[in-house]
Order: sequence, then C-alpha cells, then structure tokens
Amino acid sequence: MSTWELISNLRLEVEGYELERLDSTIASGFVRSTTAIALRGLGHEGLGEDVTYANEDHDALNAAGPTLPLAGSWTLERFSAHLASLDLFPAPPGAEVYRNYRAWGFESAALDLALRQDGRSLHDALGRRPDPVSFVASVRLPEPPTLAPVDARLAQHPGLRFKLDPTASWDGELIGELAARGIVATADLKGFYVGTSVDNAADLLLYRRIAEGLPDAWIEDPALTAETELVLAPHHDRITWDAPIHSVADVLALPFAPKMLNVKPSRFGTLRALLDFYDHCAAHQIANYGGGQTELGVGRGQIQYLASLFHPDTPNDVAPAAYNLDPLPPGLPGSPLAPSPSPTGFRWTQ
Repeated sequence: MSTWELISNLRLEVEGYELERLDSTIASGFVRSTTAIALRGLGHEGLGEDVTYANEDHDALNAAGPTLPLAGSWTLERFSAHLASLDLFPAPPGAEVYRNYRAWGFESAALDLALRQDGRSLHDALGRRPDPVSFVASVRLPEPPTLAPVDARLAQHPGLRFKLDPTASWDGELIGELAARGIVATADLKGFYVGTSVDNAADLLLYRRIAEGLPDAWIEDPALTAETELVLAPHHDRITWDAPIHSVADVLALPFAPKMLNVKPSRFGTLRALLDFYDHCAAHQIANYGGGQTELGVGRGQIQYLASLFHPDTPNDVAPAAYNLDPLPPGLPGSPLAPSPSPTGFRWTQ
C-alpha cells in the first residue's frame, strides 16, 4: 500500500470555509503575506496556509471571499479531484507555480479536518513516529557580505548551522571563514530563479569557490551549463535540487540521479504528489531535507510535522518562523525541535 493510500479514503465533511490574511515584515526587509484557510464541518476546523508570494494574489483571494463550492461529503481523494477541477484564483496568478501553493493550502486544511473528524493524528494514520527535528537557519547575507546575521543567531544558539545563499560578491576570505567555523549545511545557488529579487546567474568562479571551499556543504540548485558542469562534475553527490522539484516526474528528469533532494510540500500542490514523492525517494535511497516558504501561520508547523515523520535528522530548512525576524527574538527553541504533534489532525503545536 502506498503512503497516499493510507489516508486517501479518509471521510471529509465540509460545511464551509473562511480566509484570513496574514502579514509580517521579515529580516530581509520585505512584507510577507500569506492566507490562512479554515475548512469547517461537524464542529471541527481544519487549517492550511496559502504561501503564494505575490501579495496581489492574496488581495484578490481575500477580496473575493469564500466563494468556492467546497461544501459536501467527500473522501480526501474525491475532494482533491474536485479541487483540481476548480480555478482557485479570482484573477490569473503572478506565477503558474502559485496554483500549486494555493492548492496545497486547501489540501492541507482538508487533511487536518478529515483527521480531526476521524479523531486521529497524521502520524497515527501513517503508522509513523514523530522524531525530534533537526533544523538550520536560512539567512541571506547583506551586500557587501558580512557575517553579522549569522553571528546574531549564533550568539543565542552557538550550535546552529545554516542554509546560506552565496552570491558573486562572496570572496575566498569569507568562504574560508565559513569553512573554518563549519556552520554551513547547504549553499543555495538559486540558479533557477528568473525575474525575482534573488536571481543568481551562473557564475563559474563562485561555483568553484563554493564547491571547493565548502566541501562539507550540500550544493543546492546550481545552473548547469557546459562551463559550470566542468566545475561541478566531481561534486555530483553533493548537488541537491529544490526549485525544479514538483513531482516524481521532475526527479526522473534530473540530469543525474541525486543523493539528496529538498522537499517543499507546497511545491507539489497535492497530498498525493507529495506522498508519492516520498515513496519514490525511499525506494531509490534518495535522502530528503525539508524546505520552507516563509510561512506565517499553521503551514510552518505542518512542514515541521512532515519533517519529523519523513526526514528528522537532515538539515531541514524549517526553523521556527521567528528565526526570519531581525533582530532575532530571545528565547527561541534550538535545534532539534522536540516532537509536538497535536493529538488529532495535521498540526504541530509549538
């Protein structure tokens, strides 16, 4: 039986839903908006979070209100098929991948509601044990680069490790300092972004500096060209992918078999696509680490919950949301996070 089949027939009664806009100014200085989704039925509430990045898409969704025809008696499988038949955007989205992000918000809310109506937790339904979750802090250094954001977090959590976004301004001295400290778990080269504030074009010198200067770090999302492949060929076992991965088909289309992949549940859109991915990775000895989408609400706990069940000991980019704030609030929990699943549903209570 596949992992999806363990939950696909859960019964789901939906009477209606509500939306709530969430906003926060995070460390990198921009206002992040998401939308909390609450499905209701039989006296229970199921929560999810739409992590679409275009604020105007949240404006349109919240202005339209809860107009989708979601009420009815379903199984999770039939609800997912019905959701896929609907256009979840009142106006065309800012990017096509946002359709997956919004679908995930509704699907995760449906899973939470179905489990609560059944009186079960996700780990019970899947027959898995929630374990402590190791996490890294995701930090983007200023330009010109300094280690001030890293040092601010290490001052509170000396054992913390990081997922960093190298840029062309990183010189050998900076990379040498990071290597000497041994604090970089993942170097995200962001080679697949176009038209965003974090675009990072292929840079042969940077790729060489990272590959050779941080020999213990995963190399995420390099742009493979004839030139960069010459530099990266000896390091294939350390290359991992994030932005291109939305399905098992995307894994099979990679230029070489990976040892590790970043998994962001919202990229997959549906529960089935995500769980089929997990099954494929388990069958082919591909390790995973979780990734976040700057969630502001219940979505952060949900990806921590999934990490606790499927990949608790890897460099998960699922730190508590307050790690994105600047200055860092005092008293934040360190890594690993103790398991804190809700007794029922798809919730993490920290």
